Amino acid sequence: MSMRYLKNISTLRLDPARCTGCGTCKEVCPHGVFALEKKKALITDLDACMECGACSMNCPARAITVQQGVGCAYAILNGMLKGTAPVCGCGCETGTAKDSTCC
Repeated sequence: MSMRYLKNISTLRLDPARCTGCGTCKEVCPHGVFALEKKKALITDLDACMECGACSMNCPARAITVQQGVGCAYAILNGMLKGTAPVCGCGCETGTAKDSTCC
């Protein structure tokens, strides 16, 4: 079973203009969110991002931003352990964002 984030609410952003294609993001991401194509990083699975911040902290070009937080990562792990959908208590219904402050 692969870990999934709450659908369509990840704060992960990549600025392709700043990306140098070093591949560090791909190397440090625990969920394989990134790939390299034509000497640039690209996000291949946004909903797999758990917002740990490894990519943004290690990007030498500062091409990646993400709002780090353990709330949603905790929700994913807790949901897996309990066999339920991830719910982080941020005002979102499972799989939807009710407002822009979610997570």
